Amino acid sequence: MNPTTPKPTTPPPPPHPSTLFPDLKQCKTIRHLKQVHAKMIKTGLIHDPLASAELLRFAALSPPPHRDLAYARRLFCHTDQPNCFSYNTLIRALSENDESDPIEVLVLFTQMGISESVEPNRFTFPSVLKACARAGRVKEGKQVHGLVVKYGLECDGFVVCNLVRMYVVCQELESARVLFNGKRSELGNNVVMQNVMIDGYVGIGDFQAARQLFDSMPERSVVSWNSMISGYAQNGLYKEAIELFRGMQMAEEHPNYVTLVSVLPAISRLGTLELGKWVHLYAEKNKIGIDGVLGSALIDMYSKCGNIEKALHVFDRLPQRTVITWNATISGLAMHGRAKDALDHFWRMERLRVEPTDVTYVAVLSACSHAGLVHEGRFIFDHMVRVVGLEPRIEHYGCMVDLLGRAGLLEEAEKLILEMPMKPDDVILKALLGACKKHGNIQIGKRIARLLMEMVPHDSGAYVALSNMYASLANWEGVSEVRMRMKEMDIRKDPGCSWIELHGTIHEFFAEDESYRKSEEIRSMLEEMSRQLSLLGYEPDASQVFLKMDDEGKQGASYYHSEKIAVAFGLISTSPQTPLHVVKNLRICNDCHSSIKLISKVYNRKIVVRDRKRFHHFENGACSCMDFW
Repeated sequence: MNPTTPKPTTPPPPPHPSTLFPDLKQCKTIRHLKQVHAKMIKTGLIHDPLASAELLRFAALSPPPHRDLAYARRLFCHTDQPNCFSYNTLIRALSENDESDPIEVLVLFTQMGISESVEPNRFTFPSVLKACARAGRVKEGKQVHGLVVKYGLECDGFVVCNLVRMYVVCQELESARVLFNGKRSELGNNVVMQNVMIDGYVGIGDFQAARQLFDSMPERSVVSWNSMISGYAQNGLYKEAIELFRGMQMAEEHPNYVTLVSVLPAISRLGTLELGKWVHLYAEKNKIGIDGVLGSALIDMYSKCGNIEKALHVFDRLPQRTVITWNATISGLAMHGRAKDALDHFWRMERLRVEPTDVTYVAVLSACSHAGLVHEGRFIFDHMVRVVGLEPRIEHYGCMVDLLGRAGLLEEAEKLILEMPMKPDDVILKALLGACKKHGNIQIGKRIARLLMEMVPHDSGAYVALSNMYASLANWEGVSEVRMRMKEMDIRKDPGCSWIELHGTIHEFFAEDESYRKSEEIRSMLEEMSRQLSLLGYEPDASQVFLKMDDEGKQGASYYHSEKIAVAFGLISTSPQTPLHVVKNLRICNDCHSSIKLISKVYNRKIVVRDRKRFHHFENGACSCMDFW
């Protein structure tokens, strides 16, 4: 090339269509757009395909509240020979709008290819596939898949991701897996497609496949972590959710709003207060907005981890309170036996004209139940039906049965069950059976236990409760009969399990479990606890041990209940006066409740126990429940 010859230059990119129409570029509202539209009609510019396409784009894809899909539809219908861009614009807008019918997208797509003979491109198919997924139309989705192949887009990562997502949403996971595996080598480390498959595996409960895929990913996005954490938490795999969340921190992946909302229920369930505090602090330090959803999750976490004061602090600092945050707060107060405060919040809610939901009434009736407020509970139930006009659900009847049963009004509770407009479930029957056990009413207890055994024949709860009632009356023939039936049906009693969080680690104990690494030290501590209680004149209550054995054997059986083991471990593993927080999967028994009251006094410890129903705050020989639970 001659040195004097000028070097060829790269031609500048064509201007964006919006820059060709300054009036459109300056549009701020749909009203302004209509004025520009009128001017285009008057000047004839409306017949310019670029101009009409830009007009349509503004109406269809502007952020709310400036989007007007009805106006966009009319614009499209009056467009002379709409091109692929115009079709893509309206198809995308309709597929992204939850209020529109996804079938409309499929009709428009059909019109595009048949009536107008406009060829779709790589931007058309993702929106059409999203509409197939929303409508659950896998048959049509497979036809679109065929067209993807026909137009040579089967290696386009964006299109293939949406194909996989369509199959996953339509629960055709095998088709999704075949497509994913077939394209994985071609598309490389496509994180989005891998996340879609993880969601699919989680959706069908195949956590092994989901975790294998997650672990094999060379790179992960925050969405990858969130999918696994939320999947674990929503399916009751709380320990796995928390372990993965800690793994996320180790990998220096920054949690976002979704991560925190996903992991907090798992933290709540396991009562890992220190981790919950870290999540709260992280949100504040990183300026993650604590709105109604995250605020409710934090309130629920603090409540279920035993710190109701902190839960109230979060509630009071929320910039806006929704009915969900009110419900979480009232539920928390109910769990902690603070019925008066729960009622105060309920009436505050009414004064502020926050409309209560059926969940609100479950929470406030539960508060009345835990405190024995029969009059107040009846009034609230009547208020819900006659004043607010809510139809009681079985959960509300369950609260009333629980309230009456705890108060010893067993005949009234049984009558309410018989007069309910719906059939009782096992939860409501267990509530009354528990009350019969507490008050020693074997007649009603036998009737309710029989109903439960017919309803859920392999649930151990009814059998164990009936056995305990017989045992409390020294009716060993009755105990033997129930135990024989359990053996014949291979029904096993749910093992008592308690866990305690110390220094960020969850320690789990089962009743009479000696496999733990500190079992000798724990056994020594249990023996010391027993000696200290004996010095105070305490005699173990073995009335609920449903085996026929001598008193010494019964005392030994209750001696190794899981919550006592957890408390003993806490005492030997922490410095003096450190509060202990124990979570238990079953209702705390009478003997453990009485024992831990005295242990809190002897060792000068505040001990918080969360059982299946509520919290017990033990301090200086007394319990927050006032022995009513």
